[in-house]
Amino acid sequence: MDGLLILVVLVAIYAAIAFVIHRNKLWEEHIVFYGPIMAIRTKHVGFFDKFAAFRTFFRIYGSAGVVAVIIVSVFITVMLFISIRYTLLVQPEPTGIYKPQNLLLIPGLNEYVPSTFAVWLAFVITIAVHEFGHAILCRVENIKVRTMGALIAVIPIGFFVEPDEEELEKTKGMPKVRMFGAGITNNLVVGFACFVLLILCMGLVTPLSTPVIHGIYKNYPAENSGVPTGSLVTAINGVPISSRGDITNILNTTKPGETLTLTVEKNQIIKDYPLTLAAWPPAYAGPLTGFMGVQYYDGDSVKSTIGGMLSPLGFFQFLIIPFANDTSIQFLRILAFDTPETSYYQVPFYGFWDMIHLLFWCAWINLNVGIFNAIPMLPLDGGYIFKEGVDRLLDRRGLLKYSGYVTGAVSYLMLVVLVSLIALPYVLHM
Repeated sequence: MDGLLILVVLVAIYAAIAFVIHRNKLWEEHIVFYGPIMAIRTKHVGFFDKFAAFRTFFRIYGSAGVVAVIIVSVFITVMLFISIRYTLLVQPEPTGIYKPQNLLLIPGLNEYVPSTFAVWLAFVITIAVHEFGHAILCRVENIKVRTMGALIAVIPIGFFVEPDEEELEKTKGMPKVRMFGAGITNNLVVGFACFVLLILCMGLVTPLSTPVIHGIYKNYPAENSGVPTGSLVTAINGVPISSRGDITNILNTTKPGETLTLTVEKNQIIKDYPLTLAAWPPAYAGPLTGFMGVQYYDGDSVKSTIGGMLSPLGFFQFLIIPFANDTSIQFLRILAFDTPETSYYQVPFYGFWDMIHLLFWCAWINLNVGIFNAIPMLPLDGGYIFKEGVDRLLDRRGLLKYSGYVTGAVSYLMLVVLVSLIALPYVLHM
């Protein structure tokens, strides 16, 4: 409730300030409104001129980026059509990731993208990286940047740059394509860099050696006695425990039906639980020793999995972490969310997990924004790159007048595909 009250107060303050500025037409040269969103802009954009001194580097960078953007554009287009086919075959319920709001990358509105400081900061960084890419390549390609600024809606939600429209219109071919592709290129480069840095930083953590109860088997001794998950095993029958090996050594001397006392610690509270041991589940046929019915958190395995994520499978796992709902992926949620499992590790410094979460969302949002913007559909950057390519191809054949029809048809087709992904789950279950 306190958080909601703070939000209401901030919205009220913002609304009051925006109303006064708008009504009295204050600072009109620097402040404009797009509905409730305030745009604060400046013409002092000389900062971007300094990048022109590195014109050769940025042109090589931009050209390499265009190749990457085209590959991503083809990939995402194919995946969208595959998604349509999958939706028609499987006919999923209009819930979860198929809800319309969950197709929008807006923190808080999308139920899989939390409204946290790390997410919002990553969101702002992503937009800044994207827009500054356009501005830098504008100056590299001798296109004037008229203004730059920030979009405010209670808090900063993005940045923008405005190139000179006349100079942009005169620019043709690769210079124009590099400029449009620079934002996507920056997002992909920054996203992948954060992804790699995230994995390297996770190499600095040390899993606790003390056994942590991560799961409880249903209808087995631990559940019957009320042993809580997330607790540390400190002793069995009064014998101190420092590792899972200690537990195994003790249980190897027991049989089903015997009683022992399990001592655990949770939230700095130590408590004893008497357990009457059971036989092992049929799936574990073989052991004749007693079974408590607990599953331990395997921090070493989690760390090893994260360390091996620099692979196609690992990268796919990274992309679906926010949506993970099965045990094969859920253990990776420590990278993105403040989960109890983060307390099962020793970290090198205070605030380490905040840094990890920021790196995750910077990587995840940058990559997703870059991939989405590569779709060949106007007004996305991928659409403008596609349009410029079609313009140059048809212009050589004296057919430039048909370019608008081609790019328009492709844009409408991609729009139909995107809308279909939202609407089909509802239509198929009417």
